[in-house]
This record gives sequence, structure tokens and C-alpha cells, in this order.
Amino acid sequence: MTALRVERDGAILRITLARPDRRNAFDAVLIAQLTEAFDDVGDARAVVLAGDGTSFSAGADVEWMRSSVELSVEENVGDALTLRRMLEAIDGCPTPVVARVQGHALGGGAGLVACSDVAVAAEDAVFAFSEVKLGLIPAVISPFALAKIGPGAARRYFLTGERFDSQTALRIGLVHEVAADLDSAVERIVGELLSAGPEAARAAKRLVLERPEGAETARLIAERRVSAEGQEGLRAFLERGEPSWRSASSS
Repeated sequence: MTALRVERDGAILRITLARPDRRNAFDAVLIAQLTEAFDDVGDARAVVLAGDGTSFSAGADVEWMRSSVELSVEENVGDALTLRRMLEAIDGCPTPVVARVQGHALGGGAGLVACSDVAVAAEDAVFAFSEVKLGLIPAVISPFALAKIGPGAARRYFLTGERFDSQTALRIGLVHEVAADLDSAVERIVGELLSAGPEAARAAKRLVLERPEGAETARLIAERRVSAEGQEGLRAFLERGEPSWRSASSS
């Protein structure tokens, strides 16, 4: 049984949660398939993460949560580490990840948004770190969410578990754009990614995740300047031409 649809569209990899009848809620199968998909993005230059149906993802599946009630602490730790591994695969995916968010992005669904590099939300999208409403906490998603929204917003939304709209998500930094035409906005951002040097885009993502300092930053830019891609990009700019990757993405 597949809970995920993975499609290659030229340089774009489209990964779509395919449990619309369950509002794309996580279960063990979906978690495993998402982890596998993000572990093997190949040479894709952009990944679009989306959800079928009316919701992006409503978080943890009710039946999956029900099964955890009977587990021991250690068994629950193992379960949580499996979820953590999935989130790490998305967050650390070498290729830039764009989240297309409609409907509900609740609990772990909001965690998926936090793990994405660029998130675009529909005007009527609804978000929540809703775990406290169940007597739980957003522990596994917290490192990724805190990196996006910071402790100030987390001290409200982690603690209340309240739902908030897309404009609030934009204000606190969980999403980057709110769009009336979600597909057009996503494709425009993907187009921007395809106009960047493929190696440079991946290196820029590592720069954000690893946050090097001092002399290391000087070494990194020097390496890019002397790389084949950097040389091509600089020459194209100076000669008012187009580098090969940009010509290929527009063809």
C-alpha cells in the first residue's frame, strides 16, 4: 500500500502525500515512505512537497496514535525516533524543498512545513502546534519549528496549541508567502530555484544548516569561485550570456 506519490518532472521531484481520506495524516507507512523518498532525491534541482485533497497534513493519524497508548516508554521512544528520522531527511535534503500548503497543517503537519526550505500557503490554510490539546508536547518537531519561528512565537503557539491562520504563519516565519493562486506561486519559486546554479543551490542550503564562521566562510566562497559552475556563472554574467543550467531549465 502506498501512502505517497513520487513523480519526476524534468529537474523537479514532486513528492505528494496521498492519503486524502485521512487528511494526509502520518502513520508508520507514510513515515517510512517519506523518509525513503527524501533519502533518494538524486540529482533533482527542486523538490515540491504537497498533499492530495483538502489538507496538506493533519499531523498524526488517529489509529497510529491509538496504537501508541499500549506501548512502553522505550517502544514510544523508538516510534518517536522514526518520526525524527523522517523530519531530518526532509530538513537535511540536499535539494531545496518547497512546501505547497493548503487546508490543515496541524501538529506534525506544521513540522513538515518547518522542515521545508520555502513554504507557500493558501490564503485559507490553518496551522497549529496542537499537541498540548491531547496532553502531549511537540517535542520531535520542536528543533525544526524553533529554527523557523523562534522561541517567542513558540512560547505562545506551543503552549496554547491554538489554531492560527496563514497570515499569522507568515508573520511568525513558519511560511514565506501566502498566495491566492497556490500553484502559480509554487511554480514561480521553483523557477527561481532552477535559475540558480545546481551545485550552488545545494551549497547555499548547507550554508544555512551548518552556519560556518570566520575563515571557513572565506574558504567556501573561494571554492565556489574556482569551481566549474562558479566560473561558468561569472563568465556568463560578465559576458551578458546565460549559463548552461539556466538555458536548460527554460527549455
